[in-house]
Amino acid sequence: MSVAVALVDDDVDFRTALIQLLTLAGHDVRPFVDAPSALAAIDRDFPGVVVTDVRMPGMSGIDFFHRLRAVDPELPVILMTGHGDVTMAVDAIKAGAWDFLTKPFPGDALAAALQRAGTARTLALENRRLRAATSESDTALLGEAPAIRRLREMIPVLADAALDLVLEGATGTGKELYARLVHRAGRRARHRFQAVDCATLPPGIGARELFARDGLVARADRGTLFLDHLDLAPPELHHRLAQFAEARTVATEQRDPDPVDVRIIAAIGEGGAAALPPGLYHRLAGVPLRLPPLAERREDVPLLFAQLALQAAQRHRRPAPPLSEAAHAAARRDWPGNVRELERAAERFVLGLEPAAESAPAEVQPLTERLEAFERSAILDAIAAADGEINAAIAALGLPRKTFYYRVKRLGIDLRRARGVE
Repeated sequence: MSVAVALVDDDVDFRTALIQLLTLAGHDVRPFVDAPSALAAIDRDFPGVVVTDVRMPGMSGIDFFHRLRAVDPELPVILMTGHGDVTMAVDAIKAGAWDFLTKPFPGDALAAALQRAGTARTLALENRRLRAATSESDTALLGEAPAIRRLREMIPVLADAALDLVLEGATGTGKELYARLVHRAGRRARHRFQAVDCATLPPGIGARELFARDGLVARADRGTLFLDHLDLAPPELHHRLAQFAEARTVATEQRDPDPVDVRIIAAIGEGGAAALPPGLYHRLAGVPLRLPPLAERREDVPLLFAQLALQAAQRHRRPAPPLSEAAHAAARRDWPGNVRELERAAERFVLGLEPAAESAPAEVQPLTERLEAFERSAILDAIAAADGEINAAIAALGLPRKTFYYRVKRLGIDLRRARGVE
């Protein structure tokens, strides 16, 4: 993994050596001779890690670190210290510095610290990007898939157009939400959005409830009539709707039918046009639109998941969990229920009821992580075999004492717990 590294050190020879080491390792090194020049070049969007010496003329590395915290508290800062600066560096770690390395340090120690810090920085920026993107769009239309961009662009065009619409799409693709967005964008927004589930209306009675003078259709006057599941309606209702779409009137008992100024937006399932009488379909499909399933817009799943998770966190009054890993894990899954199914998964994730990567294919663990896991296991096994005697464990591992304690710290091993002392 290549990491952008802002390297700050006033020692020319040491800085040159580190530049060569990090460049050979494939990192993007940006050297600075002092803290003020680096501070002028680093902003909240800096994509990498800051590596800085502690003892420098003018602004010290510790002061530099605290200034960077004001720029971005999530920016990883690795301190390079002499032996006399360790206490100072530990205090900085408690204040939020990422790590410190005591000079002279082996190159692999810096490489390991950079990999972990670079990964954390990438996730932090991605999480930030997801949060920013999700605040700018309605859930159903979030994303950059061409079909979604086109649907977004059509809303202001369709809002006041004197045309009925047919929205086709699989379950959970957001057909009703899209209809509401079109309704809200135009002059009809001042009047009712009347939704009717055509699949649940009882035959006969349903038709009378719809087309009576004070029925559901009349209540949508000057507004929008949304006919959900129109392809699942009984034939009688199809016939009555075709008549209404043509005449735009409702029946009265004592005088001529009353006119109704209503825009019709009908929703049908994938391929549902075949279930409609041609006369009804062609009357309503002034503009036929198709809402794509998530399988056709996988690149949008991370943003959708993040938006839904943030909404769930707000509903449940919980802090929003880190989103980046969970959102990208969601993109590797199939969502036959589309946005509706994704919404339920995001809610379970926020409540801690579902791991982010459930059902996602297992990923190969990076080599550095596998080596660290092996090293951690070897140290813990040696301590256990020595019955908690650290000197005996060090001897069994064949490590210098300083190296042993360095690796224990780098791997995050709790020696008290490893020795069975609580």
